[in-house]
Amino acid sequence: MSDELRAPAETAVHQCLALRDDETCAVVTDDDRQPIGEAIHAVASEVTDDAVICRYQPGTQHGEEPPGPVAAAMADADVVLAPTTKSITHTRARSEACAAGARVATLPGITEEVFITGLDADYEAIEGHCMEMLEKVADADEIRVTSPQGTDITFEPGARDWRDDTGIVHEPGDMSNLPAGEVFVSPETADGTVVVDGTMMPYGKLDGRTLEYDVEDGLVTRIADDGLREEIEAAAAEVGDAAYNLAELGIGTNVAVTELVGSVLLDEKAAGTVHIAIGDDHAIGGDVDAPIHLDGILTAPTVYADGVEIELPTAT
Repeated sequence: MSDELRAPAETAVHQCLALRDDETCAVVTDDDRQPIGEAIHAVASEVTDDAVICRYQPGTQHGEEPPGPVAAAMADADVVLAPTTKSITHTRARSEACAAGARVATLPGITEEVFITGLDADYEAIEGHCMEMLEKVADADEIRVTSPQGTDITFEPGARDWRDDTGIVHEPGDMSNLPAGEVFVSPETADGTVVVDGTMMPYGKLDGRTLEYDVEDGLVTRIADDGLREEIEAAAAEVGDAAYNLAELGIGTNVAVTELVGSVLLDEKAAGTVHIAIGDDHAIGGDVDAPIHLDGILTAPTVYADGVEIELPTAT
C-alpha cells in the first residue's frame, strides 16, 4: 500500500465508518480499483480480524448488480466499503445489505486522485453543512433551479423526504457515497429545462460544452446531445420509460472540493453546485428501477425554495 493511499483509507475506515474490533468488514472492489480496495482492506484488517476483500471483474454499466457471492458477503457484514469502477449504489445488493443492518460506503468510479483529494476532508464539518441545507429545503413544496446557461426547472418533492449524504456512517443501515457531501431528494415530479455545464457521463468534465434536455411531468422528453440520448435509449430498450425518469435533485455541501475534476462522484459533492440525475431512484426514496443513474452537475445554479432564493455553501 502506498503512503498516499493510506491516509484516505484511514479516513474512510476510522472517521467515516467507525469500524470496531468486534465487527466484520467486507471490502468490495474490482480488478481496475484493486489498489484502493487493498489499501482500505489493509487498514480495516488493523482494526478487526474479520475483514475480507471481494474482487470481481468490473461491471459494464452503473447500477449493475455485483456477483451473487459478493452480494451475500455484503449482506452478512457489519461494514461494507465498495470502491468499484461502476456504481453499485443503486443496486438491490446494496439496498439489501443496508436492510440487513450493514453500514455501507460506496465509492463508485473512484480513482486514486479522487480518493486522495476527496477523503482529505473534515466529515464532521460536512455533516454540519448538510444539516444547515436540509433546514432550508426540507419543508418546501417546490424547488426551482435556474442557471446562466439556461436551466429553469421546477421540482415537487411531494411526500418524498430530502436525504443527506454526510460521509458519517455510524448507525446500522446507514449508507453514504465517499467522497461525500450532499443533500438530495427524488422528486415526485418535475418540469422544465436542464442545461448541464459541469460534469456528466458519458463525457466527464464538459470543459465549456453543455448538455441540454427537457423534462415534462417527471420524464425527460427531449435530449439535445447524441451521446446522452444514446445512453438513455440503450437503457430504455431494457426497461422502457423508466430510463427517462427524472430521478434526483441534489445540492453539494463538501466545502473542501474547490474545483471540478471530471469525476461525477467528487464533482457532485462540490459546495455551491447542483446535480440533477436521470434514471434509477429506487435506492434514494423513489419507485423507479432502472439500469442507469446519470448525474449532471450545474456549476452556477440559483436555487429557490417556495419562491425564496436560498444561500448555497461555498468552497473554502
